[in-house]
Amino acid sequence: MKAMMRKNYKVLLLMPLLAFASCSFTSKSIENPDKDKLLIQVITYVLQQGHFDPIELNDEFSEQFFEHYVERVDPAKRFFYESDYHEFEKYKTQIDDQLKSLNISFFDIVDDRLLNRIEEVKLIYKEVLSTPFDYTIEESFDTDSENMDYVFSKREMKERWRKQLKFSTLSNYDDIYQDEKKAKEKDPNHVMKTDVEIEKEAREATLRSIDIYFNDNVDDQTREDRFSTYVNTIVEEFDPHTYYLAPKGKEDFDTQMSGKLEGIGARLTKRMDYIKVVELISGGPAWRSQLLEVEDVILKVKQEDEEKGIDIVGMRISDAIKYIKGPKGTKVTLTIKKVDGSIKDITIVRDIVELGETYAKSSVVEKDNKKFGIINLPRFYVDFNDYKNLNAATDVRKEIQRLKQEGMEGLILDLRNNGGGSLPTVVEMAGLFIKEGPVVQVRSTGAPKEVLKDKDESIVWDGPLVILVNELSASASEIMAAAMQDYKRAIVIGSKQTYGKGTVQNVYNLNKLVRNNSNGDLGALAFTTQKYYRINGGSVQLEGVKSDVQVPGRFSFIELGEKEKDNPLPYDEIDAADYKVWDNHFDYDKTIKKSKQRMSNNEQLKLIEENARWVKNKIDNSLVSLNYKTFKLQLDLNEEEAKRFDPISEYKTDLTFKPTTYEQQLFTKDTTNLQEKRERWYESLGKDVYVEEAIHVLEDIKMSYHFKKVAKIKD
Repeated sequence: MKAMMRKNYKVLLLMPLLAFASCSFTSKSIENPDKDKLLIQVITYVLQQGHFDPIELNDEFSEQFFEHYVERVDPAKRFFYESDYHEFEKYKTQIDDQLKSLNISFFDIVDDRLLNRIEEVKLIYKEVLSTPFDYTIEESFDTDSENMDYVFSKREMKERWRKQLKFSTLSNYDDIYQDEKKAKEKDPNHVMKTDVEIEKEAREATLRSIDIYFNDNVDDQTREDRFSTYVNTIVEEFDPHTYYLAPKGKEDFDTQMSGKLEGIGARLTKRMDYIKVVELISGGPAWRSQLLEVEDVILKVKQEDEEKGIDIVGMRISDAIKYIKGPKGTKVTLTIKKVDGSIKDITIVRDIVELGETYAKSSVVEKDNKKFGIINLPRFYVDFNDYKNLNAATDVRKEIQRLKQEGMEGLILDLRNNGGGSLPTVVEMAGLFIKEGPVVQVRSTGAPKEVLKDKDESIVWDGPLVILVNELSASASEIMAAAMQDYKRAIVIGSKQTYGKGTVQNVYNLNKLVRNNSNGDLGALAFTTQKYYRINGGSVQLEGVKSDVQVPGRFSFIELGEKEKDNPLPYDEIDAADYKVWDNHFDYDKTIKKSKQRMSNNEQLKLIEENARWVKNKIDNSLVSLNYKTFKLQLDLNEEEAKRFDPISEYKTDLTFKPTTYEQQLFTKDTTNLQEKRERWYESLGKDVYVEEAIHVLEDIKMSYHFKKVAKIKD
């Protein structure tokens, strides 16, 4: 057990996890002829024996699980009635006892009721969509289901679906109406469709979408799929990074690790009914298009050979991805909702997404005849089968050496949006900037803490260093930023705090625990095995890393991070490791003070903060008018208000970005559009106010270095 725990620190991730555990918890044979019961038996055993902070299966667990499971099965309260909820409630304190006795009757009761309600809803939505909607009536729809209660009657259920379907059809109505207006403007002889015709066409489009949703997704869902939801709700009670990978999910996981993805190059997640973008793969089609952004919600997907798109709201994420992915060279049109509430159609040409595009890249930065360097690191990647040749630390070392050859006087390490990765890699990378010493502390339940150290006395870069972070910098990124901050080796510029994920996960193949298993593949379990701590003894769990210079960003007022998750592990502290603050040649505190003064007077940052507050206000307003004129007026008003934030994207710095000599040589024999990708990156950096300030800080540090060194010589 302890041997396994010592190995667990080798992978530290936000999402997804990178490797399967290689050893079992026990040699004990677990056998059960019923696969569902066997799965419950194995998973509860693994969690009780291996989770960092196993919770007791008692009435408190049962009550929390009950609420989360019912909400997960019917998040928008569009299937279950109040009477269903009260019937389920009888089991509220019995689920823990059922799990201990391998009884899954609560799942069966809820699942059977869900299937019955689905059949009833099929009749409801067809009936609703057979009647025209009146868009002249003043009524509204609340898009936040947390503001809703369960309905009491079929009449109320029909009314709930009527408003939902009217809301869904409203965007179709607007699309068709605007298309007709454009056609008329282009051709004065064009005869516009009547309001009746537009309403009918919009309603029929909604019917097609919801038919596909129920026929291809809801009806196609197997009992195993639904039981996976039940199991995942159990394991997520332990913490938000513990989750079950059903056999199909494990296959998708393995495929993702192959190194290539075919599609648009975006990582998605499901939040309530909505599919949201959480990451864009650098160099991928979505990234190149500059049309899709993190936090955008995808509402519809339309293939290039289709006239109408498919509504994916409420769809399982695995099913939604099937529509979004596609062969290289094909086009897909996405209807997206931006964080400011505006709705747009964007078209992206699918391509092969090489995960190699997430590797470290660098640029020379020129300002007033001085040269600096910036290294962008999207994740702490590693190939455990070929660590020596493929890992982020080795690549960053190479980029630093290339930048030094260009005459770099200061370095920016950009960890914004970096969700984590390999723990050995971040320890090695930290060693590039310090002589030797501890980098991070790791603790397992029932075992002494481990202090992971850089033991190499060589320093690759001992000059001025700035680290950029934001709210999406997580896990290994937080270790790096925290270590450099504790050593006072670098100045951290960015969000009020980083993501706040201070836990280590392992992925365990459940089949290894069962002998003579005739029930088929059980899948795998990702679960939290350790917590990590800063060398000063504090944890980044929930708290994240607080930037030395805090600047507003687009996510400043949006609820992001570990603290917003259900059941996060708590913040705690341990004893500090033995380390010495960097023997620097600059005034750390004075440099931070000067940066804060500059940033407080920066008009671009003031506008960014104003925009962030405006976006938060739009998100909080979940009521949408179902009167078309009012709806359209609000859309137009949003677009008009948004124009005052156009200068954010029009901003330009006085910095010049160029490739290193090494990369310039690669451009001459480029077959992968490398030069185009870099020029796109340079253009983006040229508008980046945070990079601009980082250069100012490097100049201040460089000046401090000079004066302190001169003072030492005189002494």
